[in-house]
Amino acid sequence: MFDATAVQNVIADALRRKMEGYNPESSHMPFHTRLLGKDRMALFSFIHSLNTNFGTAIFEQVALEIASGQFEQAERQRVVGREISSDAQEAITAIVNRLADGSGEPDHLAEVEEIRRCAQSGAVVAKKMRNADLYLANKGEVVLVELKTAKPNVDGFEKVKQNLLEWVAATLRQDPHIQVRTVVAIPYNPYEPEPYKRWTLKGMLDIENQSQLMVGNEFWDFLAGEAVYDRLLDCFEQVGVEMRGEIDDYFKRFLSK
Repeated sequence: MFDATAVQNVIADALRRKMEGYNPESSHMPFHTRLLGKDRMALFSFIHSLNTNFGTAIFEQVALEIASGQFEQAERQRVVGREISSDAQEAITAIVNRLADGSGEPDHLAEVEEIRRCAQSGAVVAKKMRNADLYLANKGEVVLVELKTAKPNVDGFEKVKQNLLEWVAATLRQDPHIQVRTVVAIPYNPYEPEPYKRWTLKGMLDIENQSQLMVGNEFWDFLAGEAVYDRLLDCFEQVGVEMRGEIDDYFKRFLSK
């Protein structure tokens, strides 16, 4: 069940931690400062800093709070594994190559089964892979989520795909019978009300059949098991209203610096 109060507390606590640890960039911008004022420049710098790590600073923590009511196990920044089999490594390379050269189409279920067949065979290969931004598990099933910015760089998606497949291989090496799903999540649609420009990711992710790409309400509703996107936006708005004075007072201190 979606707990608006708990979500608002997570947002407020995350924002306060961000402000406590924030130091404005020291770059000298005399014209901008004279025109806009020190407090506005500090606010601009803060917003820019927040944008660069909004995922880890706020979205991950909010997602964890929401998912905890729906999944038996929910963690953020989970180490998926440290090793895969050499046969699985070869399978991953083959999958990525055929997707990159256009000789194959993404099929998440088929890719998982291809890796499952060789996840236990061959030599052990040590891998340094990204942590899963979100690790979600119910009995017999694991969902591994990578959170991306609203407009991810398409040039890096071969590497993203490889990482997702390595998560699959590492998970199946530990338990060859578990069902595993990998998802790339984008917290909101920057093109709204137009549809998200999914063509930028077409060819690497199984978008049509397995929803390997979740954008905006699709992602948040999936975490909660119910339609919560509009209520989540309301939570952010409510925190902004309640903390307005606190935020204003925080940036006033930069007037004297």
